[in-house]
Amino acid sequence: MVYEVIIIGSGPAGLTAGIYTARSNLKPVILGGFTWGGQLMNTTEVENYPGFPDGVMGPELMENMKKQAEKFGAVFHNKDVTKVDFSERPFKVWTEYEDDPWEAKAVIIATGANPRLLGLESEKRLFSRGISTCATCDGFFFTGKKIAVVGGGDSACEEALFLTRYADEVHLIHRRDELRASKIMQERVLEDETITVRWNTVIEEFLGETSLERVKFKNTVTGEITEESLEGAFISIGHIPNTDPFKGLLDMDEEGFIIVNKQTRTNIDGIFVAGDVEDVRYKQAVTAAASGCKAALDVEKWLEGF
Repeated sequence: MVYEVIIIGSGPAGLTAGIYTARSNLKPVILGGFTWGGQLMNTTEVENYPGFPDGVMGPELMENMKKQAEKFGAVFHNKDVTKVDFSERPFKVWTEYEDDPWEAKAVIIATGANPRLLGLESEKRLFSRGISTCATCDGFFFTGKKIAVVGGGDSACEEALFLTRYADEVHLIHRRDELRASKIMQERVLEDETITVRWNTVIEEFLGETSLERVKFKNTVTGEITEESLEGAFISIGHIPNTDPFKGLLDMDEEGFIIVNKQTRTNIDGIFVAGDVEDVRYKQAVTAAASGCKAALDVEKWLEGF
C-alpha cells in the first residue's frame, strides 16, 4: 500500500503535522519510534506552552497531541525507522524488525534532536531534578538560587545571561581558558556581575539524593578537585540531530542538521522536514509544533500537484 504521507517522528513537530495532515484527509501514518514523544517525555512541568496558564506535564501534553492526531485519522505506530530510500517515488521507509518497507508519496521528517550531555551517571539520575538543558523552559524554577551553566559557546552564554533574570548567582563552567562564543556575547558575559566564569573546569559529578545539592569540579590544568553547593545546572554543549537514516541522502550542515531549502522542503522533492531536526536556533516545543503545521500545509499543496 502506498500512503499519501508518512511522518517520521512523534514530538511536537511530528504530532502537529499528523493533526494537520489528518484533518486534510491525507490519512497519515506516523512512525513515532519505540520511545515516542520527543524530549517533552523527559520533562516535568511545562509552563511556556500556550493555552496552559497553570502549566502542563510534558508527557501529558504529548499524550494529548497524540490523541488529537488519532482522533482525526492519523495512524500511529511505535516503530523505529532504520533505513530509507528516497531515490524514487514512492519513497520507501524501513522500520526495525520488518523486511518490507512502508511506502508513501511524501515524507515529513520530524525526528528531532537530543541535547548533548556530559555522560555522567549522576547527570542521568538527577535530570529534571535540578539538571536541565533548557533555560527558557526551566529558568523560573531557580529564582533566587545559585546555579551553573556548562558550555562556552554562544548558546551557553545566552543561557547564562537569560538565567541572571532569576538566579542570584550564575557560574559559567568552561573546560578551556577562553570562550568559543562570539566577541559580543563574551563581552556581555564577562561584564555581567551576576555571572562568574570558571575557567579550565569540568564537572566530575553531580551530588544529591532526590535533587541537585552540590557539584564536584575538576580543574583541567591542576587536577584539583573541589565541591560547591549548587541548586541547578544547565547543560549547554550543543544538540545531536537524529538524522542517521538520512545521511548521504539529504543536505545537512556540518553538525548533521537537515538544511531546508524552501519553506519546509529538503533537497529531494517530496521530502519535507519539521522541528528540531532542522532548527539550529530556537528548539522550543511551540516552534517545533509551528513547523509541523507548516510542513503539513506544504505537503498538502505539493500533493495536489503530484
